[in-house]
Amino acid sequence: MRIIGIDPGSLRTGYGIIESDASGQLRHVAHGCLNVSGQPFLERIGAIYRGLKQVIGDTQPNVAAIEQVFMARNADSALKLGQARGAALVALLEAGLPVHEYTALQIKKAAVGGGHAAKEQVQSMVRWLLKLNENPQADAADALACAICHAHHASTRQRWQLAVSR
Repeated sequence: MRIIGIDPGSLRTGYGIIESDASGQLRHVAHGCLNVSGQPFLERIGAIYRGLKQVIGDTQPNVAAIEQVFMARNADSALKLGQARGAALVALLEAGLPVHEYTALQIKKAAVGGGHAAKEQVQSMVRWLLKLNENPQADAADALACAICHAHHASTRQRWQLAVSR
């Protein structure tokens, strides 16, 4: 299974692609960050959509995981984040990918073991789990952690289905 994880943001949207085999082994494929800061807001939304569409075309994932929107500090920030997330969702859905949503708490628990882990902890654990040479940029690390979260959840669901079918 090839999973794309997305950490949406109106200034930087992180993405990370991993593969997970039947035994639960994880393999890094790619990661990066769409840095759209410095552009007018509507151009940023378009750039997120186009950038993710290109990443999806280049890496050919077959499932997607995206972080759910959390309560932002103010209404304007929440609206902008929601619109950035919407652009990412349209790119994923247009590609025909099944989309799974996870809270930041679920993602951090799956990747680090604690739901209130600091960004540096997420970066270090993602590096260790995927055997990377260096810590990924924070938004890309969050996206990879989102993909790892889905890999763990999908693996658990698969084991439950096997147990029930016996």
